[in-house]
Amino acid sequence: MANQQASRARNGAELFIQALENEGVKYLFAVPGEENLDFLEALRTSNIQLVLNRHEQAAGFMAATYGRLTGKVGVCLSTLGPGATNLVTAAAYAQLGAMPMMMISGQKPIKSSKQGLFQILDVVDLMRPLTKYTRQISNANTIPAKVREAFRLASEERPGAVHLELPEDIAAEEPAPDTHIFQPSDARRPTASTKSLDMACEMLRQAKHPLIMIGAGANRKRVSQALIHLVNSTNIPFFTTQMGKGVIDERHPRYLGNAALSSGDFVHCAINHADLVINVGHDVVEKPPFFMKPGGKQVIHVNFSGADVDPVYFPQHEVVGDIANSVEYMAENCGECRNHDFSRFMEVKEAVDRHLQDRADDDRFPVIPQRIVRDVRAVVPEDGIIALDNGMYKLWFARNYPAYDNNTVLLDNSLASMGAGLPSAMMASMLYPKQKVMAICGDGGFMMNSQELETAVRLNLDLVVLIINDSAYGMIKWKQGQEGFADFGLDYRNPNFVTYAESYGATGHRITRTEELQPTLEKALAAGGVHLVDVPVDYSENHRVFDEELAELTCKL
Repeated sequence: MANQQASRARNGAELFIQALENEGVKYLFAVPGEENLDFLEALRTSNIQLVLNRHEQAAGFMAATYGRLTGKVGVCLSTLGPGATNLVTAAAYAQLGAMPMMMISGQKPIKSSKQGLFQILDVVDLMRPLTKYTRQISNANTIPAKVREAFRLASEERPGAVHLELPEDIAAEEPAPDTHIFQPSDARRPTASTKSLDMACEMLRQAKHPLIMIGAGANRKRVSQALIHLVNSTNIPFFTTQMGKGVIDERHPRYLGNAALSSGDFVHCAINHADLVINVGHDVVEKPPFFMKPGGKQVIHVNFSGADVDPVYFPQHEVVGDIANSVEYMAENCGECRNHDFSRFMEVKEAVDRHLQDRADDDRFPVIPQRIVRDVRAVVPEDGIIALDNGMYKLWFARNYPAYDNNTVLLDNSLASMGAGLPSAMMASMLYPKQKVMAICGDGGFMMNSQELETAVRLNLDLVVLIINDSAYGMIKWKQGQEGFADFGLDYRNPNFVTYAESYGATGHRITRTEELQPTLEKALAAGGVHLVDVPVDYSENHRVFDEELAELTCKL
């Protein structure tokens, strides 16, 4: 049973804050309402830092990113009704992306109400399909137990979102004098069975062309170290999903590339050649990096939990348990096998490396994506962090931008929500003030939470926001063209981004020649403070590379 400590809270709100302090919460991201005022007063004298956001969705994105980067539960707060509904996208973002996050929403008094049904929604029921746990608190005495249970579930594999609703009258209610705070447990993740690990090693020895795939669940320090050991001890080549970027330094000689697309890219030539894929940390929530077919290659699923059966993913063997322990065991016990043949994989690597250098120095204007990626990589230090919003540029960065460490490329390929790039970068800058951080957003995604520039300036963050500007929803335009539809309904006009940034107290820059991009980014990163850089993009390369060139070159490979 968990240890307990007595509480001296005068009301439910103070008890809630004490429970959060007990969990080690450092930040609370919030757009408070009148239903949260007792909670806000209790927070005022707490050691938890309030981060006042300009939209609840951004508060949720920041809390989720805190969970992603630290492994601890990020916490956000909203009022009832529209405040709570604005958290819905962030809830799905955390839940699908396996980011531990707690949402707290207010509510009208539940024991008596003088306002009828004004603003009242069944938020608990609304959150049920989007969370691991959602409850209304109906008695102040139960607050510590509900907070502890919510944190436990948010953190447990697979991590995700949880929600608690704190009504006004419960926040003001005096708890019983014998109410206790529950201490966090030190439960460890279970380890995979030796039998399943030995079977995985045997499958690896029997294979002739094994290949390692690294997914989002591997994007943690201990797993990263274990995977480096496995690759170095077996010499097996590896590739990553979008959310697995950087788990192993992508300058490693055995790195083949990123499966940014589901099929038809260079890396799929290697996947098709493999007779065994060791899948570390990927599950079907993330967009498929390749499609399995009955009677095809064998797949070993190495993850914290068993594989969801899916028409395109049905592994023949599963190693279920703590990923780092499983991979370390395989590194120590599988050994290098002499019958492995990686020559075909190395041919693919050479082709990928040549392809990714193509047109990276192109100086046409507006700037093509390959040049944007090259210039960003040139200015971001090895430990620098880029946070990508969702749009066409995300594919280019996933494929063309080499990541050197885990969680230095923050992107979302599970919910793939627009509007997350800026808040995610803000969270990274808060957590790692000594590291250079850049948000990379399309003009569409940026404008969905652009008001958070004010929050970033108010928090004195050091942050560069690169806006890749095509005055359209560019990825959908590309898909529209792919499917033979007329160009219609996806173009818009943008504000003057330089003036817009300056109106918030940030510094704005506009790129008018391609050769200005790299030095402008360098100066912005060096200067400190919040900088916005507006760069026009030429997306004609989408069709040339993804629709024409890949089809031709990968067939020849």
